[in-house]
Amino acid sequence: MACSCHSKPRKTRTVKVGRYSIGGSSPVSVQSMCNTDTRDLKATVDQIRRLEDAGCEIIRVAVPDMQAAENLGRIKAAIGIPLVADIHFDWRLAVEAVRQGVDKVRINPGNIGEKDKVRAVVKACKAAGVPIRIGVNAGSMKCLKEGQSPRWTSYEWAKRMVKEALDEARTLERLDFHDIVVSLKADDIERTVMANTLFAAKSDIPLHLGVTEAGSFLAGTVKSSLGIGLLLSQGIGDTVRVSLTEDPVMQVRAAYEILKSLGLRHYGPDLISCPTCGRCQVNVGKVIHELEDRIYSDRALLKKAEGLKIAVMGCVVNGPGEARSADFGVAGGKGKGVWIEKGKQIKVVPEREWVNEVIRKIRSAK
Repeated sequence: MACSCHSKPRKTRTVKVGRYSIGGSSPVSVQSMCNTDTRDLKATVDQIRRLEDAGCEIIRVAVPDMQAAENLGRIKAAIGIPLVADIHFDWRLAVEAVRQGVDKVRINPGNIGEKDKVRAVVKACKAAGVPIRIGVNAGSMKCLKEGQSPRWTSYEWAKRMVKEALDEARTLERLDFHDIVVSLKADDIERTVMANTLFAAKSDIPLHLGVTEAGSFLAGTVKSSLGIGLLLSQGIGDTVRVSLTEDPVMQVRAAYEILKSLGLRHYGPDLISCPTCGRCQVNVGKVIHELEDRIYSDRALLKKAEGLKIAVMGCVVNGPGEARSADFGVAGGKGKGVWIEKGKQIKVVPEREWVNEVIRKIRSAK
């Protein structure tokens, strides 16, 4: 069972993004961002459908030019989850994205332009009922001059990030626009956590969490888990995106594993496997990776496996004992393993059949 090592969520306003709600009493939602060329309809839709199968609830796409903006309506019509337009530099792209029917617009106050341009975006969003995410990244704040790399402390960085987000939010609110989500991201844990903690104490606007430019799969997942986890454990955060230099599907899986470990969301099975040692005479790594690939790429199977604890163990020393706490699993011998259900040894299964046996058991689970 996942732990519940988190504080009571902070009270925020509720912002609707398509069929999902961010903030209020809603569960923490999982987002990702395509790494395809948004002008390529097939590649973008194919990737979004893969992300939907993995459990992605809100998807964002880059909108670098008007051709990409004009493609958003076709993308939206072909997918089943809310679509977010990521806009930089050109306010006209945001207006066109709204016209194309996107569910949310993300702007960066560091590069969207003067207040009259922001006002035009707000007017379009308000008329269409489309929320805005104010995205403040440490590396692209308005207060930074070109080429500047100030030697501020982490706290000084965080204060400036919060000021920029609050200033932009107040600009929107003065225009009677309140469907706002804010993100405050840096490429390190300290500034990210400080900025979000300071903002949470000053505003009821929902927060989109993430450590930006977190890095490769291993380093980025560790960094994101700590940063996002520290905030969620304080009750701060309403939606998350794990930024990895990786297939976006892995971003979704990493996000859910963070939420699952804190007891905030259910997501697929709890797969436990041993690290192996010199006694191991079966390929546990191959089995567990194949299981993950099959379960997490099949939406129906993923849902069926939810809440199940499944063990894959490499030898008979600790295997049967560790597998005893699982709903079912296998403990290895030489090219085979003992199949265990609810602590009882049922049969012997050849190693080549382990994956299929687990999948069959998941499909037959009530």
